[in-house]
Amino acid sequence: MKFIFKNLNKLIGIFVLSFISSAQPQSFPSKPVKLVIGFPAGGGVDATARAYALKLSEYWGQNVLVENKSGANGMIGAESVARSNKDGYTLFLSTPSEVALNSLLYAKMPYDPIKDLAPISLVAIYPNVIAVHPSIPVNSFQELIAYSKKNPQGINYASSGTGSSQHLAGEWLKSNAGLNWTHVPYKGAAPATVDLVGGQVQVGILGLGAILPHIKAGRLKAIAVTSINRSSALPEVATLHEVGIKFDSTQWYGILTTAGTSTEIISQIQTALQRASREPSVKDRILGLGGEPTSSSPQEYAQVIRDDIEKFSKIVKEQNIKSD
Repeated sequence: MKFIFKNLNKLIGIFVLSFISSAQPQSFPSKPVKLVIGFPAGGGVDATARAYALKLSEYWGQNVLVENKSGANGMIGAESVARSNKDGYTLFLSTPSEVALNSLLYAKMPYDPIKDLAPISLVAIYPNVIAVHPSIPVNSFQELIAYSKKNPQGINYASSGTGSSQHLAGEWLKSNAGLNWTHVPYKGAAPATVDLVGGQVQVGILGLGAILPHIKAGRLKAIAVTSINRSSALPEVATLHEVGIKFDSTQWYGILTTAGTSTEIISQIQTALQRASREPSVKDRILGLGGEPTSSSPQEYAQVIRDDIEKFSKIVKEQNIKSD
Protein backbone atom coordinates (compact mmCIF):
# COMPACT_ATOMS: atom_id res chain seq x y z
CA MET A 1 0.00 0.00 0.00
CA LYS A 2 2.84 2.39 0.83
CA PHE A 3 4.23 1.82 -2.63
CA ILE A 4 0.86 2.54 -4.22
CA PHE A 5 0.31 5.77 -2.26
CA LYS A 6 3.88 6.89 -2.89
CA ASN A 7 3.46 6.53 -6.63
CA LEU A 8 -0.03 8.01 -6.54
CA ASN A 9 1.30 11.11 -4.78
CA LYS A 10 4.08 11.32 -7.34
CA LEU A 11 1.56 11.17 -10.20
CA ILE A 12 -0.61 13.83 -8.56
CA GLY A 13 2.45 16.06 -8.16
CA ILE A 14 3.33 15.70 -11.83
CA PHE A 15 -0.27 16.46 -12.80
CA VAL A 16 -0.37 19.62 -10.63
CA LEU A 17 2.94 20.88 -11.99
CA SER A 18 1.74 20.20 -15.51
CA PHE A 19 -1.52 22.08 -14.85
CA ILE A 20 0.31 25.06 -13.35
CA SER A 21 2.73 25.16 -16.26
CA SER A 22 -0.07 25.09 -18.83
CA ALA A 23 -1.93 27.83 -16.96
CA GLN A 24 1.04 30.20 -17.08
CA PRO A 25 1.08 32.63 -20.04
CA GLN A 26 3.66 31.70 -22.65
CA SER A 27 6.72 33.89 -22.89
CA PHE A 28 6.19 36.91 -25.15
CA PRO A 29 7.19 37.01 -27.90
CA SER A 30 7.62 33.45 -29.10
CA LYS A 31 7.61 34.41 -32.80
CA PRO A 32 8.47 37.48 -34.96
CA VAL A 33 6.66 40.76 -34.27
CA LYS A 34 5.49 43.29 -36.88
CA LEU A 35 5.93 47.02 -36.34
CA VAL A 36 3.69 48.78 -38.85
CA ILE A 37 4.06 52.43 -39.87
CA GLY A 38 1.62 54.37 -42.02
CA PHE A 39 4.18 56.24 -44.12
CA PRO A 40 6.87 55.37 -46.69
CA ALA A 41 10.46 54.47 -45.94
CA GLY A 42 12.94 57.32 -45.74
CA GLY A 43 11.23 59.71 -43.32
CA GLY A 44 11.59 60.34 -39.61
CA VAL A 45 8.78 57.89 -38.76
CA ASP A 46 10.56 55.09 -40.59
CA ALA A 47 13.95 55.88 -39.05
CA THR A 48 12.50 55.99 -35.55
CA ALA A 49 10.64 52.72 -36.04
CA ARG A 50 13.77 50.94 -37.25
CA ALA A 51 15.86 52.21 -34.34
CA TYR A 52 13.41 50.73 -31.85
CA ALA A 53 12.76 47.57 -33.88
CA LEU A 54 16.45 46.70 -33.90
CA LYS A 55 16.75 47.06 -30.13
CA LEU A 56 13.53 45.12 -29.41
CA SER A 57 14.82 42.31 -31.65
CA GLU A 58 17.94 42.14 -29.48
CA TYR A 59 15.95 42.04 -26.25
CA TRP A 60 13.42 39.46 -27.34
CA GLY A 61 15.53 37.19 -29.53
CA GLN A 62 12.83 37.49 -32.17
CA ASN A 63 12.81 39.59 -35.33
CA VAL A 64 10.80 42.81 -35.12
CA LEU A 65 9.99 43.57 -38.75
CA VAL A 66 9.09 47.10 -39.86
CA GLU A 67 6.30 47.19 -42.44
CA ASN A 68 5.56 50.38 -44.41
CA LYS A 69 1.85 50.51 -45.23
CA SER A 70 1.46 54.05 -46.49
CA GLY A 71 -1.61 55.88 -47.73
CA ALA A 72 -4.66 57.82 -46.54
CA ASN A 73 -2.53 59.86 -44.13
CA GLY A 74 -1.46 56.78 -42.22
CA MET A 75 -4.91 55.23 -41.96
CA ILE A 76 -4.12 52.19 -44.11
CA GLY A 77 -1.39 51.11 -41.73
CA ALA A 78 -3.43 51.94 -38.64
CA GLU A 79 -6.45 49.98 -39.90
CA SER A 80 -4.31 46.90 -40.51
CA VAL A 81 -3.24 46.95 -36.86
CA ALA A 82 -6.76 47.66 -35.61
CA ARG A 83 -7.95 44.53 -37.45
CA SER A 84 -5.08 42.29 -36.28
CA ASN A 85 -5.12 39.59 -33.63
CA LYS A 86 -5.29 40.84 -30.06
CA ASP A 87 -1.99 39.28 -29.08
CA GLY A 88 0.62 42.06 -29.24
CA TYR A 89 2.38 40.60 -32.28
CA THR A 90 1.32 43.53 -34.46
CA LEU A 91 2.44 46.95 -33.26
CA PHE A 92 1.90 50.39 -34.77
CA LEU A 93 4.19 53.40 -34.61
CA SER A 94 1.87 56.39 -34.90
CA THR A 95 2.16 60.11 -35.43
CA PRO A 96 -0.61 62.45 -34.17
CA SER A 97 -2.50 62.04 -37.45
CA GLU A 98 -3.51 58.41 -37.24
CA VAL A 99 -4.82 58.45 -33.66
CA ALA A 100 -5.90 62.06 -33.07
CA LEU A 101 -6.10 64.40 -36.05
CA ASN A 102 -7.69 62.30 -38.81
CA SER A 103 -10.81 61.88 -36.68
CA LEU A 104 -11.28 65.66 -36.80
CA LEU A 105 -11.14 65.86 -40.60
CA TYR A 106 -12.68 62.70 -41.98
CA ALA A 107 -16.40 62.03 -41.62
CA LYS A 108 -15.75 58.30 -41.93
CA MET A 109 -12.70 56.36 -40.84
CA PRO A 110 -12.10 52.61 -41.33
CA TYR A 111 -11.29 52.22 -37.62
CA ASP A 112 -11.93 54.02 -34.34
CA PRO A 113 -8.54 55.18 -33.02
CA ILE A 114 -9.79 55.27 -29.43
CA LYS A 115 -11.71 51.98 -29.39
CA ASP A 116 -9.65 49.87 -31.80
CA LEU A 117 -6.07 50.71 -30.77
CA ALA A 118 -4.41 50.43 -27.37
CA PRO A 119 -1.65 52.94 -26.47
CA ILE A 120 1.57 51.45 -25.08
CA SER A 121 4.15 54.24 -24.90
CA LEU A 122 5.43 57.41 -26.48
CA VAL A 123 8.86 56.85 -28.04
CA ALA A 124 10.05 60.15 -29.53
CA ILE A 125 9.20 63.83 -29.90
CA TYR A 126 10.28 65.95 -32.87
CA PRO A 127 9.67 69.64 -33.47
CA ASN A 128 8.03 70.65 -36.71
CA VAL A 129 10.14 72.99 -38.83
CA ILE A 130 9.21 75.64 -41.36
CA ALA A 131 11.78 75.38 -44.13
CA VAL A 132 12.16 76.96 -47.55
CA HIS A 133 13.98 76.19 -50.78
CA PRO A 134 17.24 78.21 -51.02
CA SER A 135 15.85 80.09 -54.03
CA ILE A 136 13.36 81.85 -51.72
CA PRO A 137 15.12 85.07 -50.60
CA VAL A 138 14.18 84.94 -46.92
CA ASN A 139 16.06 84.09 -43.73
CA SER A 140 13.47 84.65 -41.02
CA PHE A 141 9.77 84.09 -40.49
CA GLN A 142 9.08 87.84 -40.64
CA GLU A 143 10.81 87.95 -44.05
CA LEU A 144 8.77 84.96 -45.17
CA ILE A 145 5.56 86.79 -44.24
CA ALA A 146 6.68 89.86 -46.20
CA TYR A 147 7.71 87.75 -49.19
CA SER A 148 4.38 85.93 -49.17
CA LYS A 149 2.43 89.19 -49.19
CA LYS A 150 4.43 90.42 -52.19
CA ASN A 151 3.37 87.37 -54.20
CA PRO A 152 -0.35 87.68 -54.98
CA GLN A 153 -0.30 84.30 -56.75
CA GLY A 154 0.53 82.77 -53.40
CA ILE A 155 3.01 80.21 -52.14
CA ASN A 156 2.69 76.45 -52.01
CA TYR A 157 3.59 74.69 -48.78
CA ALA A 158 4.15 70.99 -48.33
CA SER A 159 3.14 68.78 -45.43
CA SER A 160 3.30 65.04 -44.82
CA GLY A 161 -0.43 64.75 -45.48
CA THR A 162 -3.92 66.11 -45.01
CA GLY A 163 -4.73 66.20 -41.33
CA SER A 164 -1.11 66.05 -40.20
CA SER A 165 0.01 68.37 -37.43
CA GLN A 166 2.07 70.22 -40.06
CA HIS A 167 -1.00 70.75 -42.25
CA LEU A 168 -3.02 72.12 -39.35
CA ALA A 169 -0.13 74.34 -38.27
CA GLY A 170 0.04 75.74 -41.79
CA GLU A 171 -3.67 76.48 -41.89
CA TRP A 172 -3.49 78.20 -38.52
CA LEU A 173 -0.58 80.33 -39.75
CA LYS A 174 -2.41 81.21 -42.96
CA SER A 175 -5.23 82.72 -40.96
CA ASN A 176 -3.37 84.24 -38.04
CA ALA A 177 -0.30 85.52 -39.88
CA GLY A 178 -2.18 86.58 -43.03
CA LEU A 179 -0.33 84.21 -45.37
CA ASN A 180 -1.46 83.51 -48.92
CA TRP A 181 -0.45 79.85 -48.94
CA THR A 182 -1.83 76.77 -50.69
CA HIS A 183 -1.53 73.40 -49.01
CA VAL A 184 0.13 70.58 -50.99
CA PRO A 185 -0.31 67.29 -49.10
CA TYR A 186 2.05 64.35 -49.62
CA LYS A 187 1.94 60.71 -48.61
CA GLY A 188 4.59 61.16 -45.97
CA ALA A 189 7.52 63.41 -45.14
CA ALA A 190 9.97 61.65 -47.47
CA PRO A 191 8.21 62.50 -50.79
CA ALA A 192 7.40 65.99 -49.49
CA THR A 193 11.07 66.54 -48.74
CA VAL A 194 12.08 65.39 -52.22
CA ASP A 195 9.85 68.01 -53.86
CA LEU A 196 10.88 70.72 -51.42
CA VAL A 197 14.58 70.10 -52.10
CA GLY A 198 13.81 69.98 -55.83
CA GLY A 199 11.98 73.32 -55.73
CA GLN A 200 8.58 71.95 -56.78
CA VAL A 201 7.19 73.56 -53.62
CA GLN A 202 8.60 76.67 -52.00
CA VAL A 203 7.86 76.07 -48.33
CA GLY A 204 7.59 72.98 -46.19
CA ILE A 205 6.24 72.42 -42.69
CA LEU A 206 7.70 69.05 -41.81
CA GLY A 207 9.05 67.02 -38.93
CA LEU A 208 12.70 67.78 -38.30
CA GLY A 209 13.71 64.15 -38.68
CA ALA A 210 13.01 64.13 -42.41
CA ILE A 211 14.69 67.40 -43.37
CA LEU A 212 17.56 67.92 -40.92
CA PRO A 213 20.23 66.42 -43.23
CA HIS A 214 19.13 68.74 -46.04
CA ILE A 215 19.22 71.77 -43.72
CA LYS A 216 22.72 70.83 -42.57
CA ALA A 217 23.83 70.40 -46.20
CA GLY A 218 22.39 73.78 -47.26
CA ARG A 219 19.79 72.28 -49.58
CA LEU A 220 17.05 73.82 -47.42
CA LYS A 221 16.84 76.84 -45.12
CA ALA A 222 15.21 76.46 -41.70
CA ILE A 223 13.08 79.52 -40.93
CA ALA A 224 11.45 78.62 -37.60
CA VAL A 225 10.61 75.69 -35.35
CA THR A 226 7.08 75.24 -34.08
CA SER A 227 7.96 73.89 -30.62
CA ILE A 228 7.93 76.14 -27.54
CA ASN A 229 11.68 75.72 -27.05
CA ARG A 230 14.45 75.82 -29.63
CA SER A 231 15.67 72.51 -31.00
CA SER A 232 19.01 71.24 -29.73
CA ALA A 233 19.71 70.14 -33.31
CA LEU A 234 19.07 73.68 -34.67
CA PRO A 235 19.87 75.99 -31.75
CA GLU A 236 20.31 78.96 -34.05
CA VAL A 237 16.74 78.75 -35.42
CA ALA A 238 14.08 80.79 -33.60
CA THR A 239 10.74 79.46 -32.41
CA LEU A 240 7.47 80.97 -33.58
CA HIS A 241 6.92 82.23 -30.03
CA GLU A 242 10.11 84.27 -30.28
CA VAL A 243 8.84 86.10 -33.37
CA GLY A 244 5.49 86.88 -31.82
CA ILE A 245 3.42 83.98 -33.18
CA LYS A 246 1.83 82.30 -30.17
CA PHE A 247 1.51 78.82 -31.58
CA ASP A 248 3.30 75.56 -30.86
CA SER A 249 3.09 72.10 -32.36
CA THR A 250 5.30 69.03 -32.00
CA GLN A 251 5.38 65.76 -33.83
CA TRP A 252 5.26 62.97 -31.26
CA TYR A 253 5.57 59.30 -32.12
CA GLY A 254 4.07 56.51 -30.03
CA ILE A 255 3.56 52.78 -30.25
CA LEU A 256 0.16 51.12 -29.97
CA THR A 257 -1.27 47.67 -30.54
CA THR A 258 -4.67 46.14 -31.18
CA ALA A 259 -7.27 46.95 -28.53
CA GLY A 260 -8.13 43.93 -26.42
CA THR A 261 -4.51 42.80 -26.08
CA SER A 262 -3.85 41.69 -22.51
CA THR A 263 -2.50 44.22 -20.05
CA GLU A 264 0.31 41.78 -19.21
CA ILE A 265 1.61 41.80 -22.79
CA ILE A 266 1.19 45.57 -23.10
CA SER A 267 3.17 45.98 -19.88
CA GLN A 268 5.98 43.77 -21.21
CA ILE A 269 6.19 45.79 -24.42
CA GLN A 270 6.07 49.11 -22.54
CA THR A 271 8.93 47.98 -20.28
CA ALA A 272 11.03 47.01 -23.30
CA LEU A 273 10.31 50.33 -25.03
CA GLN A 274 11.22 52.28 -21.90
CA ARG A 275 14.51 50.39 -21.72
CA ALA A 276 15.19 50.94 -25.42
CA SER A 277 14.59 54.71 -25.13
CA ARG A 278 17.63 54.88 -22.81
CA GLU A 279 19.94 52.85 -25.05
CA PRO A 280 22.81 54.91 -26.54
CA SER A 281 22.19 53.56 -30.05
CA VAL A 282 18.52 54.59 -29.98
CA LYS A 283 19.22 57.93 -28.31
CA ASP A 284 21.99 58.79 -30.76
CA ARG A 285 19.82 57.89 -33.76
CA ILE A 286 16.86 60.00 -32.65
CA LEU A 287 18.99 62.93 -31.43
CA GLY A 288 20.78 62.81 -34.80
CA LEU A 289 17.40 63.27 -36.47
CA GLY A 290 16.67 66.29 -34.29
CA GLY A 291 14.29 64.57 -31.90
CA GLU A 292 14.21 63.51 -28.28
CA PRO A 293 13.71 59.87 -27.25
CA THR A 294 11.09 59.44 -24.58
CA SER A 295 8.81 56.92 -22.90
CA SER A 296 5.52 56.97 -21.03
CA SER A 297 2.88 54.79 -19.46
CA PRO A 298 -0.09 53.72 -21.61
CA GLN A 299 -2.25 56.10 -19.58
CA GLU A 300 0.08 59.06 -20.18
CA TYR A 301 0.16 58.35 -23.90
CA ALA A 302 -3.64 58.14 -24.00
CA GLN A 303 -3.81 61.57 -22.34
CA VAL A 304 -1.48 63.07 -24.97
CA ILE A 305 -3.84 61.79 -27.66
CA ARG A 306 -6.86 63.31 -25.92
CA ASP A 307 -5.05 66.63 -25.46
CA ASP A 308 -4.19 66.86 -29.16
CA ILE A 309 -7.77 66.07 -30.17
CA GLU A 310 -8.99 68.91 -27.97
CA LYS A 311 -6.31 71.37 -29.10
CA PHE A 312 -6.61 70.79 -32.83
CA SER A 313 -10.38 70.44 -32.89
CA LYS A 314 -10.53 74.16 -32.11
CA ILE A 315 -8.25 74.96 -35.03
CA VAL A 316 -10.23 72.75 -37.41
CA LYS A 317 -13.50 74.44 -36.43
CA GLU A 318 -12.12 78.00 -36.41
CA GLN A 319 -10.43 77.63 -39.80
CA ASN A 320 -13.14 75.38 -41.29
CA ILE A 321 -10.49 72.86 -42.35
CA LYS A 322 -11.72 69.86 -44.30
CA SER A 323 -10.00 66.83 -45.76
CA ASP A 324 -8.76 67.34 -49.31
